[in-house]
Amino acid sequence: MDFEPPLQEACKDFLENAPIIDKFPEVEECELPVIDLSHLDSDHVNRDECMNKIVQAASQWGFFLVVNHRIPPQVLNNIQDEQKKVFHQPFDKKKEQTYLNLPACSYRLGNPEAACLQQFAWAEAFHMSMANVPGINEQHQSLRSAIEAHGKRAFHLAESLAEILAQPLGLESTYIKDHFPPETSFLRLNRYAPCPFSSQVFGFFPHTDSDLLTIVHQDQVGGLELFKDGRWVGIKPNSKALVVNVGDLFEALSNGVYKSIKHRVRANEKVERFSVAFFFCPTMDTVIQSCSTTEPAVYKSFTFQEYKEQMQKDVHELGDKVGLSRFFL
Repeated sequence: MDFEPPLQEACKDFLENAPIIDKFPEVEECELPVIDLSHLDSDHVNRDECMNKIVQAASQWGFFLVVNHRIPPQVLNNIQDEQKKVFHQPFDKKKEQTYLNLPACSYRLGNPEAACLQQFAWAEAFHMSMANVPGINEQHQSLRSAIEAHGKRAFHLAESLAEILAQPLGLESTYIKDHFPPETSFLRLNRYAPCPFSSQVFGFFPHTDSDLLTIVHQDQVGGLELFKDGRWVGIKPNSKALVVNVGDLFEALSNGVYKSIKHRVRANEKVERFSVAFFFCPTMDTVIQSCSTTEPAVYKSFTFQEYKEQMQKDVHELGDKVGLSRFFL
């Protein structure tokens, strides 16, 4: 099929030098906390209980599911349909910068900076700033509309969750609105192609997210796994829920109270997998400073730009980011 990207060619040298593994180690599935956001519109007691569940999930898990999240099924179905259409275009067309009229390197294949097979990603993606979405060309108007509709609602969901999580930290009440305008967030369309080397290659390698919060809509194929209590566990897909996870910036802001957890995607040998990730990010000059009135700061203060520059430097030199440990005091 001419839409399949040359992933095997991209990691050929890694595969030739890697030990042969017959089967990827099995992991147990776990039940993430499921939070019904409709309770935020209830009476004072139910609202407080719901907010406490969000804070508890961010502290204990770093991941949770949300239902009744106010993103209509039609919006989620539309963006999933549109991303299938765009990824099923010929590879030679997808990789051209002019294809969607997005900035260079918006289309991503595997991990060009990978230094070993464990850092490779058997996936293709379109990664874009929300500021660039209006520039998507006219022949892809239905895709642009689907992204705008999804992005608008995902932004408001992330903003409301971030404001709830910010309250116990003692941040100024306007901190989130002041530093997280809609155009500074990012959206990523992911396609994980069927992988004949699923015992050796990840769909996406273990990592943490370099944002404040991530909102993920995934299909029902499965494969998302997170590192919890010293072991990898699988997350069973829930067709009614979105996945929310804490990013590095919230772990730093909370002085380590909220957990940015390593996660990965297992490659599937037989079927393709799709997901849409919305990354809630601040302006580049936003200062991330640990908030704690009782404990010494764990991390030194840094701007989002400094964090991204350090991350990009590490990825270029090591094949992967080092992350928050670069900013330990």
